[in-house]
Amino acid sequence: MPVPPPKACIVGIAGPVLEPVEAALFRAHPPAGVILFRRNIVDPAQLRLLMAELRAVLPADAVLMLDQEGGRVARLRPPHWSAHPAAGEIGALPPPQALRAAWLQGALVGLQCAEAGFDTVCAPVLDRRIRGADAVIGDRAFAEAPGEVARLARAMAGGLLAAGIQPVGKHAPGHGRATLDSHLALPTVAANDLDADLLPFAANADLPWLMTAHIVYPTWDAKHPATLSSLVIGSIIRGRCGFRGVLVSDDLAMHALEGPPAPCALACLAAGCDVALYCPGDAPGTQAVLAAVPPLTAEAQARTAAARATAGLRRIALDGAALAEERTFLLRGVARN
Repeated sequence: MPVPPPKACIVGIAGPVLEPVEAALFRAHPPAGVILFRRNIVDPAQLRLLMAELRAVLPADAVLMLDQEGGRVARLRPPHWSAHPAAGEIGALPPPQALRAAWLQGALVGLQCAEAGFDTVCAPVLDRRIRGADAVIGDRAFAEAPGEVARLARAMAGGLLAAGIQPVGKHAPGHGRATLDSHLALPTVAANDLDADLLPFAANADLPWLMTAHIVYPTWDAKHPATLSSLVIGSIIRGRCGFRGVLVSDDLAMHALEGPPAPCALACLAAGCDVALYCPGDAPGTQAVLAAVPPLTAEAQARTAAARATAGLRRIALDGAALAEERTFLLRGVARN
């Protein structure tokens, strides 16, 4: 019996074990990947078993994805895993130290995630830290200055790649200016000149993955948030920014978007996303999305293959203990000879 091609979606699961109904669903409608959250992670032994169960039912090239930026966005946490500083803490260092610390952050996060069995991490944040904006980004961003954000995010992505991890830059074309949290409501960014917000994305257009923002930008499309806008995706993310990698939506279950998950998934794919992301792990929603979305397009398959290849080619041997010690010295302001 032929194996069905992977669907153009990445989905969550309900809890810390792969339920039989989830395994059966993934065999019938294999997703392009699975993303895990804190509800799925108890300790290293449990996680190893869960990852093995997922690998046994998913397509060979499916991604296992995790949000692990550092700071408040981390799914692998103490006491079982080391904590990592927020991007804003790194960005506050003097420029030479900040650049090295950003690379170390990527390498250490990458080593941690690779050891746990993940191959794709939703980081770095390419958004700017804007005064007066909603705190949902805040210290998740490296800085306000677009050049600093671009430089430090690129360094962190390089560290992730050095650990063999595919980085996912977020949230294109820029979430930092939003005055609402898109987890809770649909923000509108009405600024007429967004060149500064675009700069970090354009400077990192060669990243393997980018994630879209659930934000309306009336300057470009007054009706649709970027995730559902062919104008923003085609003209801005793919056009002005020049991104050619895998474009994945932010979580379609966030309250910025309205309507059932399956139509939202189809709409984001129609707008130009390569992959729809649906995270809650609820059985009805996950089943509806997997049943509705088509397989990855040939172009999306080529992009995901290129992303895997990039991580493989950039991977190098790393001494995690030495890198962690170096990052600690940098964050404490201790100069190293």
